[in-house]
Amino acid sequence: MDKTAYTVKVGEATPAAGGRPAAGPVYRSIYAKDGLMRLPQEIHSPWDFFSGAVKKYPKNRMLGRRQVSDGKAGDYVWQTYEQVYQKVIQIGAAIRGFGVKPGAHCAIYGSNCPEWVMAMQACNSQGICYVPLYDTLGQNAVEFILDHAEISIAFMQESKIKSIASILPKCTAHIKAIVSFGDVPIELKREVEQLGVSCFSWEEFSTMGEDIQELPKKQKDDICTIMYTSGTTGEPKGVIITNRAIVAGVTTTEHLLQLTDKVVDEYDSYFSYLPLAHIFDQVIGNYCISKGASIGFWQGDIRYLMEDVQVMKPTIFCGVPRVYDRIYTGIMQTSIVVVPKFPPYCVLRHNWGIL
Repeated sequence: MDKTAYTVKVGEATPAAGGRPAAGPVYRSIYAKDGLMRLPQEIHSPWDFFSGAVKKYPKNRMLGRRQVSDGKAGDYVWQTYEQVYQKVIQIGAAIRGFGVKPGAHCAIYGSNCPEWVMAMQACNSQGICYVPLYDTLGQNAVEFILDHAEISIAFMQESKIKSIASILPKCTAHIKAIVSFGDVPIELKREVEQLGVSCFSWEEFSTMGEDIQELPKKQKDDICTIMYTSGTTGEPKGVIITNRAIVAGVTTTEHLLQLTDKVVDEYDSYFSYLPLAHIFDQVIGNYCISKGASIGFWQGDIRYLMEDVQVMKPTIFCGVPRVYDRIYTGIMQTSIVVVPKFPPYCVLRHNWGIL
């Protein structure tokens, strides 16, 4: 493949001289042929994307999930930007009420869902670094991260609390509370609290804060999140990601779509199933939020992924190569080949480009 289709030369090769080795020509992405992007001066952190969208699109649908009744998933139920903002402010106030200060660390553990995003935004509102946890880390790695990252409060799915409770005795030096995305059975709450750690349901925790008149100021170089590796070559390593990096990811996404397709607007909807614990879905999610678009979540079960897509009918679907390989294989294995109606555009990462 001709590399010039994707790059542009911005510097000539230089010979060895003055003790410096020779260097080849300098190439830059074709999408930056006119120079590198400058970040918007008025955006200091991802919180500015969200709070700005709330002002512009308060009644727009923001976060949605399928309502489950009698074990059967139905249509998507949505919360507006205004409703999500109110809950985020409550959760942020409760975090502050626990004595967690800007720059401290909170963990988020669970499948993609509205509460995951609200916990993230609550941390953003207070200038608190959030640390995602995920199942493939393994128990030993989760225990290590809770201690190493000095986690103050851990937000998580109800189904994760039992496993976390089993390792709490080894990592109670910093953690003050566990907050469930939903309810907490009385027995499980008592088990956690016997270890000296508070345990709350989502609604209970959201009522614990006091009214906040002013939010902490955020700076571009403040740490937004720390993402840990799985630790396959030793202990997990934390990758520090600043507000600047997230803002750059969002503005770059806008720039690429302007050049290659169409930008997202408030009428678009994004299907979120790629792990929020990884940076790809976080950047795309923040980008959609900045535009006032809607984000609908899968049920967390791969067996119902395409059913969720069919019910939601998103205009934006993101994937990694393995996802598209699975879709392709599924189509080719059917006795009757039906060409699927893909969304208007699919955002692919790695070297798949943008379609």
